[in-house]
Amino acid sequence: MVLSQSLFQTLVAAIKDSSPHDFTIQSIVPVSGGDINRAYRIQTPSAAYFLKVNNTPDANRMFLAESDGLALIRRVPGVRAPRTFTVGQAHGEAFLLMEWLATAYNDVNEDTAQELLGRMVASLHRKQSASYGLDHGNFIGRLPQSNAVAGDWTAFFIHQRLQAQLDMAKPHLTDSHLQKQFDQLFAKLASLYPYEPPSLLHGDLWGGNYLITEPGKPALIDPAVYYGNREMDIAMTRLFGGFSGRFYAAYHEAYPLQPGWRDRVDLWNLYPLLVHLNLFGTSYLDAVQRRLKKYL
Repeated sequence: MVLSQSLFQTLVAAIKDSSPHDFTIQSIVPVSGGDINRAYRIQTPSAAYFLKVNNTPDANRMFLAESDGLALIRRVPGVRAPRTFTVGQAHGEAFLLMEWLATAYNDVNEDTAQELLGRMVASLHRKQSASYGLDHGNFIGRLPQSNAVAGDWTAFFIHQRLQAQLDMAKPHLTDSHLQKQFDQLFAKLASLYPYEPPSLLHGDLWGGNYLITEPGKPALIDPAVYYGNREMDIAMTRLFGGFSGRFYAAYHEAYPLQPGWRDRVDLWNLYPLLVHLNLFGTSYLDAVQRRLKKYL
């Protein structure tokens, strides 16, 4: 058995709670689930489920935050994300049980799928709030992400995004030069971008965090949600690739971006690059410094 007996029994009960007539587990198969969690496909007589398992101290909080984020995304009309059924623990192992979304990369019109994805992200961003942030913190990857509410994007981006990661990165840095450079950026940040209202963001929108499901419709997964400047999500789509020209054309048609947005991509990507610095080490330091230099 790929799962402990205690976790297996807890899952049987959880599946029975979500579907009273469907609690016989026929198979549990390991699947790819990223760098952080163990992941499995669970098959019952009438449904398939996706299971994440993690035994780190923050795992239960991470899964609760992910479940809350997916629920917030799903409430936006026209936006698809997997349903979650249960977040729980069994003898030190935290788990998240959710809907299995079957991918359909074969025989899918990629241009159409990217166009649908662009319109979906635009719909997400049209969901707006009176302030930046969120009423609770969450995680980006395995790192805690503070979402303390602010009425001003500049203050939020400095304190809850860049400075928070810089403070976390201090053990990786040999001198204070990087902090001094960021202090220069902070002093001029407000002049570098136009106003955008607080939009609901996916928060970690790279090419591995969406699926093309049957029959060729996109779905968003693994969010790090908050209300922020929508250019943050768009910038991150350009950091590692995975989004085509049809995505950007469809997004822009549904919710036009402001002039000069391409010039700000590297500015907003300072945040995910600092996150990668803290997750994976100083190999990302040069990428941070090169982008930072453009705005000083």
